[in-house]
Amino acid sequence: MADNVLEECSSEQLEKVLQFQELTTIEDLSICRDVLQRHNWNLEVAVQEQLNLYEGRPSMFAQDSRVRPPTVVDDTSSRIYFSPPGSSGSGGGFLSFVFSMCYNLVTSILQIVFAIFRTNVRPVASDPIEDVMNFIRSYEEKYGTNHPVFYQGSYSQALSDAKQELRFLLVYLHKDDAQNVEQWCRNTLGNAELIRFINTNTLFWACNVQSGEGYKVSEALKAGTYPFLALIVLKDNRMTIVGRMEGIPFPSDIMSQVQALMDHNEINLIQARQDRAERSANQSLREQQDQAYEESLRADQEKDRRREEERRAREEQEARKLAELNAQEMEIERIRVAKELTVQKVPAEPEPNHPNICHLQIKLGERTLKRRFLMSNTLEDVYNWIFSQPDSPANFEITTSYPKRVIYPSIELLSLHKAGLTQREVLHISNLDD
Repeated sequence: MADNVLEECSSEQLEKVLQFQELTTIEDLSICRDVLQRHNWNLEVAVQEQLNLYEGRPSMFAQDSRVRPPTVVDDTSSRIYFSPPGSSGSGGGFLSFVFSMCYNLVTSILQIVFAIFRTNVRPVASDPIEDVMNFIRSYEEKYGTNHPVFYQGSYSQALSDAKQELRFLLVYLHKDDAQNVEQWCRNTLGNAELIRFINTNTLFWACNVQSGEGYKVSEALKAGTYPFLALIVLKDNRMTIVGRMEGIPFPSDIMSQVQALMDHNEINLIQARQDRAERSANQSLREQQDQAYEESLRADQEKDRRREEERRAREEQEARKLAELNAQEMEIERIRVAKELTVQKVPAEPEPNHPNICHLQIKLGERTLKRRFLMSNTLEDVYNWIFSQPDSPANFEITTSYPKRVIYPSIELLSLHKAGLTQREVLHISNLDD
């Protein structure tokens, strides 16, 4: 599929497709190509519209050109008509007013007839933002830059921002061939006081009804006479038309009418702000509660962890003690068995009158052991006899009394005679484990 996209595009178009993919992170190249085609390969506009979609703003580009702008609730059927400035207060003014009304009536009838028989020539909105930007450029070329700040985005985006920011949206629909339109643009929209008023209190969106975007909005707002103004505000959680003004009013008339409408509907914005503040407070409270719960949970988990560590430490200590006790018991048992086996290695005690005997006195703790050995017996025989005693140490050495010397353990297994012992000797036992 990607190969087909690459084959169908020129080198310049392919470069835009790849740039659009990099900027929007859309993996499918065919989708990137289709989006660019809908925007006449205008990379900047296509990327901006995609970013608007990511931010949750409504998009007019994905809609069919015959689809109307998003529906806005109409809370008033009344229209405020204004006659051209200078037309009131005299007979000439009255005739001018009648002429204006007739002109507007005839113009409206001709527009209806023209629409019936020439439905195929209605303006098509291929790029709403481009329609708006073209109007702003055209307006400033004709009438200068002295005007309220025009919202640079589609009608849908203006509605979305007004709803999000809880502001009044003032919509201005412009028509080039409307009566006294130049006077309106230069003297009314160029009025410094009105500019400050509009910029301070509203978002100001404007477009030419002879463009696709302006035509859609004029149908949605049921505009009849131009210039046309409509005030829209969030009411009962829906964007609602709360006032229309048609004709050529004085700047003071616009400000007084718009101010009256804002005063009457400000309660809706106040309520919306309170609702949002309450939701925000509730959300903040829930977050605080969740945070407190998480902290409490972490504290409980930490306590459980510490208790578990302490339990494991106790169990490990008890296991070590038990292992040590078992090791001691096993060692005692090993020594006991070794003593029993050693008894069998001890040579028999010779008779007292044997001519070649050695009388040994052995100091073992608090008691003295006496035993006769043949001078031919070895030091190991003496060691085995001492080790076989129940109260003898498990690991010991044998020393003479005077002069003191260690005779066991020794390198050689000497006989008592060769070890230098006489017929009577006193030996001492030294516990090597102490």
